[in-house]
Amino acid sequence: MINQTVIIRHLEHQDYATCWQAMQQFTNLRDETTPDEIWLVEHAPVFTLGQNGKPEHLLNPGDIPVIKVDRGGQVTYHGPGQLVAYTLIDLKRKKFNVRELVTILENSVIEYLKEFGIHAEAKKEAPGIYINQAKICSIGLRIRRGCSYHGLAFNIAMNLEPFLRINPCGFSQLKMTQLSDLGGPNNLAEAKQKFSQYLIANLGYTTVRLTA
Repeated sequence: MINQTVIIRHLEHQDYATCWQAMQQFTNLRDETTPDEIWLVEHAPVFTLGQNGKPEHLLNPGDIPVIKVDRGGQVTYHGPGQLVAYTLIDLKRKKFNVRELVTILENSVIEYLKEFGIHAEAKKEAPGIYINQAKICSIGLRIRRGCSYHGLAFNIAMNLEPFLRINPCGFSQLKMTQLSDLGGPNNLAEAKQKFSQYLIANLGYTTVRLTA
């Protein structure tokens, strides 16, 4: 069945704006028979400002470009060593509401972190995953025509300095952390492979098709 099938795209390094436009086009053109897709990608350094994002949360972007996008949330940073998972899902067909999808994304990260003895938790008032008040994963979605795009950004093994140039997710003094600093792998490919298994299972897919 279509609602049990997902296509996983390992896109490696992708320009942010190009990838964003491709997500929009995919969502605009899909119909009730289009299988859901998950895109696993790594971006060059970029700050993205959500629909309601306030420019004052960009403290000192410097030479890193800023792109205003159509997801929810405030400002965040993407860069090498961060696993970005874009979830292009027909919520009507899966019978998910937005809160349920966010919870599934959060739980997938929490369960993966348990493999390394890391206790993490979600916050309803500030979507994402936290470890001792430091954020390791951000979540931002857009729903159009009953379908989701954008997704989550999971810090694996990256340069965290650019987060100091913003108020991450609109919170002043919010500390960011990453898996490699907490005893997890510092290899993005390894993390991507294992984390995607949790994501696929928690989203309820039984048939997986891999493609580039």
